Amino acid sequence: MLVQVSVQSLRLDRASDTPVLVLQEDDGERVLAIWIGHMEAHAIACELAAKKYPRPQTHDLLASVVGGLGGALQKVIISRVEASTYFAEMILRQNGDVISVDARPSDSIALALRLQADIFADESLLERGILEAPGEPSVGEPLVLEQEPDTEMAGEELKEYLRKLAPEDFGRFTP
Repeated sequence: MLVQVSVQSLRLDRASDTPVLVLQEDDGERVLAIWIGHMEAHAIACELAAKKYPRPQTHDLLASVVGGLGGALQKVIISRVEASTYFAEMILRQNGDVISVDARPSDSIALALRLQADIFADESLLERGILEAPGEPSVGEPLVLEQEPDTEMAGEELKEYLRKLAPEDFGRFTP
């Protein structure tokens, strides 16, 4: 069964210096935490903060391509986990056809935020609780993210924090 979820927060696992995307079910308290890359975290944070660049970033470009080809992103489904890797599907509609595209959850969510598409997770993933990060406890075991006690944010405070984020806050990217 699929459960609709929304982005609850972006956090940093200080032990691994890895961004964590936290999704929460819309009609409940269960969460799904997914460790993601710095670039994807930046793309999600910028969209949440409504930060725009003079030229399109990668996820902005993909959103333009989908629309330019007459398509629409109907929904994103975080469908399964295999060997600590999480899988998502982007469900697109174009000219009456439904197309399923395999994608990483982080890229799918960055695009869903830009195109105002719904995000769903398989209920079995929510039942697992906090998800595994490389070198961290296995799936199903609780994981405590190292944070200062006052860094928990919600609502407007989170939006304001995200508005002030700069690309450098996610580290330096070198190809």
